[in-house]
Amino acid sequence: MNQPKWTRKLLFIALGAVILIALLLYRVRGTPFQWQLFLTTFYRVNWIWLGASIFLMLLTYVGRALRWEVMLRPLGHRLSLRKLVYDTAIGFTAVVLLGRPGEVVRPYLISVSAGVSFSSQMAAWLLERMLDLLVVLLLFGFGLTHIPAHTQALGPGLRWILGAGGYLVAFIGAACIVFLILFRNFSEPIRRRLLSGLTFLPTKHYERADQMLAAFSQGMESTRDPLFLALLLAYTAIEWVIIVGSYYTLFRSFPVTAKFEITDVVIFFGFVAFGSIVQIPGIGGGIQVASIVVLTEIYGLPLEAATGLAIFIWIITFVVVVPFGLLCAFHEGLNWSKLRHLPQDVPL
Repeated sequence: MNQPKWTRKLLFIALGAVILIALLLYRVRGTPFQWQLFLTTFYRVNWIWLGASIFLMLLTYVGRALRWEVMLRPLGHRLSLRKLVYDTAIGFTAVVLLGRPGEVVRPYLISVSAGVSFSSQMAAWLLERMLDLLVVLLLFGFGLTHIPAHTQALGPGLRWILGAGGYLVAFIGAACIVFLILFRNFSEPIRRRLLSGLTFLPTKHYERADQMLAAFSQGMESTRDPLFLALLLAYTAIEWVIIVGSYYTLFRSFPVTAKFEITDVVIFFGFVAFGSIVQIPGIGGGIQVASIVVLTEIYGLPLEAATGLAIFIWIITFVVVVPFGLLCAFHEGLNWSKLRHLPQDVPL
């Protein structure tokens, strides 16, 4: 593992992202980008509130580890919270550095640590994602119904986000609920039905598919026990309360958003959460652009201040875990170059 190399890479990516956003905004506005106003956003940060935001965001990884521990219980395997936090931090660091292919790192590390199948932990990962998406659905719905009355006429960019996002979130939310209900109550019939449609496969591949579906069904066991399901929902709710709290303290760090109420933070987060669906290695995705659009068109912030805030939002949301994740990987003796090739090498 070469920490300085990754650190330099992140710095160059961050600088490139700033320059790219500035150039794009210059083309859109047709007026010069006021760099002095942009830099002032960084100079006037309240570091106490910013420190609180970082602490809360790091705390969310502990919450994710606790939720994953619940999903391990039906398999008859337990892991210490410390180990789960380590694997969680390393996994999210892999997502930042590798993009979406890095998502397999966390379930793989946990499967090795707990001695369970990788497929079962991919099922746990999918369950986690569905629970998070359902929360995003609620936040986005709240944002749609609580747009501030002082908002100016919405531009075409934000109208597109609202229109497409509304249909997208309705479809994803319905699909998640149907999937959870089906696999909670009818996992065995669904498994048999899928296998009956795969009889054309050679024996070796058919048996492999059977093993994968069995492991996947096993990974969904935590939704069948009412107590475990209640714990999953409770940990998910607590997780997102902490995330919103991190954003609230982040906005308190800047004079231009210091007067934001918790309602404003929830509205902002409901819209911007969709930006994290698109992931670019090292950059994160549409969350920066969505942040700028919402801050300028809904809350009327200057473009330069919104751009500075978008960069901080990206750092808090994605990058803040990277130093901790690298330290955890070093402590566990993991070879980062091998983790980088894990998405191609790991068998399901």
